[in-house]
Amino acid sequence: MKKSFVFMADGFEEIEALAVVDMLRRAAMPVSMVSISDEFDVEGAHGVTIVADEIITEADFSDAEWLILPGGMPGSANLAACTPLVNLLKAHNEDGGKIAAICAAPMVLGENGILEGKNATCYPGFEDHLKGANYTASQIERDGNIVTGNGPAQAIMFAAAIIEKSLGEATAQRILEGMMRK
Repeated sequence: MKKSFVFMADGFEEIEALAVVDMLRRAAMPVSMVSISDEFDVEGAHGVTIVADEIITEADFSDAEWLILPGGMPGSANLAACTPLVNLLKAHNEDGGKIAAICAAPMVLGENGILEGKNATCYPGFEDHLKGANYTASQIERDGNIVTGNGPAQAIMFAAAIIEKSLGEATAQRILEGMMRK
């Protein structure tokens, strides 16, 4: 099975990153937390520090299934400023690879032409960054190879949408039911 990658930048929204990692692992999907800096320790927007599995400049993305961007500020702005990540996202998208972003992070995709012609959502106030997209204001939006979510309260359903796209609705439902969500 291909591997998924969750990109961590200082100021990331902790629940959006860790809920996704947790749920993908529950679904037996290989997933790695990747620091976009040269440090493994990454501090979230609310002072929670995580230790990433990999550093972006040392990771092998050749067999990536998902590239996943948690939101938060200044985390999303830091993701947008990371040239290796932006280049990776563009190439993955051009190859039809799956990309997911939640909260403020869809701005990274919009500012780089990845949402052109797609339905997308984001945290209110970031709509202007979704260049070329049809902003829907939905909680979760799925369009082709892209999944977007609007904020922290949707982290579990955002992760479920990723699982569903990879492993099917039955698997996503099984994971949600195991977490007492129906």
